[in-house]
Amino acid sequence: MIEENSRLLDAISDEAWDRAGTLITSARSVFAIGSGRSGLAIQMAAMRLMHLGLRVHVAGEVTAPAVGEGDLLIAVSGSGTTASAVAAADTAKNVGATVLVVTTARSSPLAQRADEVLVLPAADKQDHTGSVTSQYAGSLFEQSVLLGFDALFQSLWNQTNQTAERLWRRHANIG
Repeated sequence: MIEENSRLLDAISDEAWDRAGTLITSARSVFAIGSGRSGLAIQMAAMRLMHLGLRVHVAGEVTAPAVGEGDLLIAVSGSGTTASAVAAADTAKNVGATVLVVTTARSSPLAQRADEVLVLPAADKQDHTGSVTSQYAGSLFEQSVLLGFDALFQSLWNQTNQTAERLWRRHANIG
């Protein structure tokens, strides 16, 4: 698993991730959406971005406000066909928000709606050939979403002069 993740992360575009960082830090608010394990991975990324002091919302949560102009939607779907992510991207585009897509499929319906696409060369969860990964379903994709965004968080944090203690003050302390 570690070797597969290392190979995948070495193959991704540093420039695209740098552009993603700029989109994130320049957005009025950041919205995150994904389903299943991909959704859990992007929710973990959303939490870290909140720790940086950014306004971050998980789409679909009852406290998430309306997305609008100046906002960024990060939509994650390995196949790029997840209906909720595609619909969210359509809504975001219609109101003037920017769309950042994370997927394995550059020509997918979701990627076609994106302003920026982060392609993670992992197997689609329906690829059972074992040619890209020996792991089940979308595990490699989901792991790489988490690792990629943790690395991006670290890079963005390094660009600030915030201490770990300052970030910790934003950490959840109830519930």
